[in-house]
Parts: sequence; C-alpha cells; structure tokens
Amino acid sequence: SKGCLCYEQEAVQKRTFTKWINSHLAKHKPPLEVNDLFEDIKDGVKLLALLEVLSGQRLPCEQGRQIKRIHWVSNIGTALKFLEGRKSVYRGSPIKLVNIHATDIADGRPSIVLGLIWTIILYFQIEELTSNLPALQALSNSNSSVESLPSSEAGSPPMKRKVVNKFQGNAKKALLKWVQCTAAKHHGIQVKDFGPSWRDGVAFQSVVHAIRPDLVDMEVVRRRSNRENLEEAFALAENELGIPRLLDAEDVDVDKPDEKSIMTYVAQFLKHYPNPHQSETDGQQDEVPLFKPREERKMLRELKVFLDQLERDVLRAQGADGNLTDKYHAFKSFRVQYEMKKKQTEPLLQPVNRDCKLSVDQALVKQAWERVSARLLDWHIHLDKSLPGPLGVIGAWLHRAEMALREDISIQHAHDETANILHRKLEQHRVTVEDFKVHRAAEKTHSENMTLCNIYYPYYNHSGQQQR
Repeated sequence: SKGCLCYEQEAVQKRTFTKWINSHLAKHKPPLEVNDLFEDIKDGVKLLALLEVLSGQRLPCEQGRQIKRIHWVSNIGTALKFLEGRKSVYRGSPIKLVNIHATDIADGRPSIVLGLIWTIILYFQIEELTSNLPALQALSNSNSSVESLPSSEAGSPPMKRKVVNKFQGNAKKALLKWVQCTAAKHHGIQVKDFGPSWRDGVAFQSVVHAIRPDLVDMEVVRRRSNRENLEEAFALAENELGIPRLLDAEDVDVDKPDEKSIMTYVAQFLKHYPNPHQSETDGQQDEVPLFKPREERKMLRELKVFLDQLERDVLRAQGADGNLTDKYHAFKSFRVQYEMKKKQTEPLLQPVNRDCKLSVDQALVKQAWERVSARLLDWHIHLDKSLPGPLGVIGAWLHRAEMALREDISIQHAHDETANILHRKLEQHRVTVEDFKVHRAAEKTHSENMTLCNIYYPYYNHSGQQQR
C-alpha cells in the first residue's frame, strides 16, 4: 500500500541519512555519533556540530546535562538561521527552508527531520560537488525564472516549494548527467533516474569502474544477481575508495528504491572521480566531452550575461551611500560571488583549437572577467585608502606590494639583462619593506589598528590569494 511504501522509504532515509551524518561527525572534536536520528537531533547539539564540520565555522551552542526544551529550540533556531543565511551555488540566492520549524525538530517529527537533513545533504554535498564538475555549469546558469519571480509571489508557501524543487532539479540533473556521461555511456547502460535504474547494481558497478577500472569486470557484473552486484559494489567502494557504506543491498533491490538515499550515496563518488580533462592512460585525450559545441556556446553566452550584470551591480554598490564597514561587507559579498563563479567556469575558457586560440565567445567572456576583476580591484584599493589615519596609508602600501609580487619577470636572451631586472626588482622590494616598517610603527600607535587585520586579511585568505 502507499502508506506502507512511505513508511519503508522513511526507514531507508533514516538509516542512510544517519550513516551520512556519522561519517561527518566522526571528524568533529570530540567525535560524536547519532544512534536514533529523530531523538538525537532534538536538542540541536549534534545538528550544530554537523554544520560546524561541513562549513568549517564555529556556531554558538547551548549544551550540558541541564539544558531544557527552550535551549533545544534555541540551538535548532541557530542552525536554521545559519542555513537560511547560506547561498545556493546554483541559484545564487539564499536557501529556503519550507515548512521546517524549530519546534517540529525539537518534537522529533520524522518527516520534518528528514526534510531538514535532506536540505543539508543537497546543499553541502550534492550541490557543492556537482557545481565543481567541469562542463556541467550550464545547469547552474538556468536561474532566470527564479530570479524574475515577483517578491510578493515568492513569499507564498506554494511558490517557495516550486522554487526549491527547481533548484533541487538542477543539482539532480547535474548528478544524473555525470553518471550518464562518465559511467553508463561507456557500458551501454541506461540510467534514467535515481530509482529503478540502480536496482540491479550494474550502475553502481559502472561508477566504481569509472574511478578504478581495475576493480570491476563489467562482463562478470552483467551475469550476476542484483544482490551480488549491490553487495560487491558497496564493499569495493568502502574498502578500495574509502566511501562510507550508506546503503544496504536489500534497500535498493526493491520496486521503488528511495531516490534521495541513492542520490546521497552516489554524490560521494564525485570526490574520487578524476578530472575528465586528464587522461587516465598513456596521455591520449580519449575522454568524451560532456557537452556539444552548441551547448558550450550557450553556456559561454549565459556566463557573459552574468558577468555584465555583475559589473553593473558592482558599480551601483560602489557608488551607494553607507559607512565604510557596510561597504567592505558589500565588496566581500561581490568578491565571493566572483571567485565561486570563476572556479566553476575556468574549464570553459581552455583553448579548444589546435592553435591554442580562444573562440570568439571565450575571448568575450575572458574580457568580461578581466573587466569585473579590474572593477573589484579598484573598489578594494579605494576602500583601503579610505581607512582612517595610518591604516589608509598601510592599505595603499599593501596594494603596491601585492602588485609588485604579481608582476612577471621576463627572461631576456642575454643573461646579464635578466640579472639586472631581478636586481631592480629586489631593490624595489627592499625599499617597499623599509617603507612598510615606518608605516607599521605608526599603525601600532593607532587605536583602530585591528580594523585592517579583521577586514583585509580574511578576504585574501578566503579567496586563496598570497598572504602578505
């Protein structure tokens, strides 16, 4: 019956999600473990610990033997607020938690608890991992219909649910596309969904084979039973690839396997999948491209539209009123958007022609990147120079030092010319360092000497730039 099916799927999700949570809580200090998900999540302590491990951030938590329900609700509220403050990689807008309230989690309501954990898995694992796959970014760009929703409509629960499902669909499509292009295609396997397509275990075996071909003989796989294939695939993944065993064979070998549980498990393989732009064999580029040229052109043009809009938004924000702290926060927000998008789309800007020249679309996108980068750099320099007292002088110095460190040194045909260039660079660097000592002494006497440390350095650490 339908009710029985829902109960069975709920039980499978509970087991799978618990194992997924424990694989992450094992990294917590001290390590933690969830035994009964619906009970152990009620006080919010392990929920906050999970989010700390996944995000690398510290979150305030009420804990101890004496904490009461009011503290439970407070902890869960902290977790929900943290989640709603995160931005979806696909949509670029904050995550929406639909019909999930702190009191429901404190009551241990199964459907609500599972809904919350699924949202966390979707954002912190499936979305994060699929968005970093080369050539799969077209799916992350299809956000126009979400962005264009009127605010009044977007506020109503039915519309919220529609938006969440659209976002989920993008991550789901990306994961399915990865399976189809990297594993199933090579073996003529039809993987149309995250349900019945996985029942016989052949799809799981093909994913393991895509990562480590030496582990799986696909001819043998085709002759075996469902249970044998499932059991062996899960064992190989755990013992040879270090992928936690989240599923049981009997959970998958059913008429309607649970989609969310299979997606959670399959997404873990992405961490181990080699870069498809690198050959696994003798240097031959035998990988099949994930998208055709027409699709790639579409992706590049959508990216160009995104960058042009970002440039306009940066200029508008730079000219807006507000105090220095607000402007720094606005700048950091734009810079993070820029860095995330750049990391996702760099593979699209690799030359495809034999003469190593970029296509027209690639060149236009590259120019757009450079314009946005220059706008952000100008804004950053202006903000640092605007800092009060000696801090503004030090801000300007830091940028001069940064530019000096980034400059390329051209190698000349005559070695003595190269040596002279190096000597001049070293002399400039020595003068710059001496200059800094003077400014540093002035900064120590200034009452606001922490402003620059708190605002300037974390940004550079975050974006991966060289720290001064």
